[in-house]
Amino acid sequence: MDDRERYLPLAPGLHPLPLTPTYGSTVKRAPQKAPIVLPQTLSELTGPIMGAEYVQAGFDDLTHQHDGEPLGERIIVEGQVLDENGKPVSDTLLEMWQCNAAGRYRHEADQHDAPLDPNFSGNGRVLTDADGFYRFITIKPGAYPWRNHQNAWRPAHLHFSIAGPSMLTRLVTQMYFPGDPLLPLDPIYNSVPDKEARERLIARFSLESTKAEWALGYRFDIVLRGRRATPMES
Repeated sequence: MDDRERYLPLAPGLHPLPLTPTYGSTVKRAPQKAPIVLPQTLSELTGPIMGAEYVQAGFDDLTHQHDGEPLGERIIVEGQVLDENGKPVSDTLLEMWQCNAAGRYRHEADQHDAPLDPNFSGNGRVLTDADGFYRFITIKPGAYPWRNHQNAWRPAHLHFSIAGPSMLTRLVTQMYFPGDPLLPLDPIYNSVPDKEARERLIARFSLESTKAEWALGYRFDIVLRGRRATPMES
């Protein structure tokens, strides 16, 4: 394998554009000038490393973090974290957060007129195993209004944060559900220019991951870089 095969460079249109006029807040926050490259110091490159000490028992099951079970459709989400050559990335910290089944986050900034669920906090953490696998048990999030444009609703989605070997290598993305009618209307999902790259943000239904008479399963693999990389937020 030569160097061209060993590293697959980014394809244009893979990641969301910093300025997407239909996504209103990017108009205010997108940089107007070219970024300035700052030299990295040893402390920035070597730490802090976020690993097993940030994961506690039960963090992978968002349905059993309180005295009662949350309302909503129970689901299982699992997959692998992979590099550009399809090799698993082990011992990587994944954080996932989401709104509840009614479409409301447990956060003071969320004033959506929907009920909070006392048995659902909406966040979890796992560490990938030796084969790069992760698994969350949670409930399917609801859609919610977000006032970006007239009658704007966000599709059901999960947020993922992937922590690398230092604070500078943290990546953030979103996972969507197959068949959601809101996807063609969502400016955030459509801020990824390339159609095939956008579709990599959609999990696939997995009968193998489904637990009979208990929860539907979804498969969502995360590729960190290369031409087949999962689109990441700027």
